[in-house]
Amino acid sequence: MPRLARLDAPGVIHHVIIRGIERRRIFCDSKDHADMIERMSDLLTATNTACYAWVFLSNHAHFLFRSGDAGLPTLMRRLLTGYAIKYNHRHKKGYRGRSPH
Repeated sequence: MPRLARLDAPGVIHHVIIRGIERRRIFCDSKDHADMIERMSDLLTATNTACYAWVFLSNHAHFLFRSGDAGLPTLMRRLLTGYAIKYNHRHKKGYRGRSPH
């Protein structure tokens, strides 16, 4: 059952957890960590959001955000969509036998 939507307003602090589907890996190596940090850095500035802490484990991650003007859903959608596309391309996931090019 999906969780209820978060109450979000600028300045609210959120503990956010992301997980891989069926507890699969979402970080395979340091390049994946670096990609997530780089994306997060760019988006935090663009959305006026603060990140006070994060931890990356192989199949999930935790973040502590203070919501910015754009709101947490905008940040998370942009962060995770971009990350998933690059991760899937880099690790050749999701192509189901087709060539990625």
